[in-house]
Amino acid sequence: MKRIVIILVLFLLSGCIAEEYDFTPPTVSLTHPYADQIELEEANINWDSDKEYSKETEDIYALAEEQEQKYYSSGEQVRIDFDNQDFLIEDLSAYLWQNGSKTELQVKDQEFSFPDEEGEYLIVVDLLSDNGSAQYVGNIILEEQS
Repeated sequence: MKRIVIILVLFLLSGCIAEEYDFTPPTVSLTHPYADQIELEEANINWDSDKEYSKETEDIYALAEEQEQKYYSSGEQVRIDFDNQDFLIEDLSAYLWQNGSKTELQVKDQEFSFPDEEGEYLIVVDLLSDNGSAQYVGNIILEEQS
């Protein structure tokens, strides 16, 4: 009986040891059921979990402009999704950038609404967590709701 218990315990422990965890910064996407999903590009990262990961982008707006434009409806509610969440969110914020003008978005429970004004925008999402900070950018076009 002891041998069976020992074998079972070793079997259970081997499953825990062999499991791999990803502690890199998460991939960030904007999702809405009626629009294209947009995966945002990493801009500035200072992430420290099992390994330190960093990336520095001198001009985040130039990086955002290089991204493929995605279409959303003005006033549309969108969710910020992470591919993994092995971290505690301390602060999550977002803003739009258009012609040198910054528009803060009110993020609550990882959701926000786009403004009613149509146009081409660059979006910036800032994440502060217990593992560090990460900034993501994208390129969107807001159109009249249909």
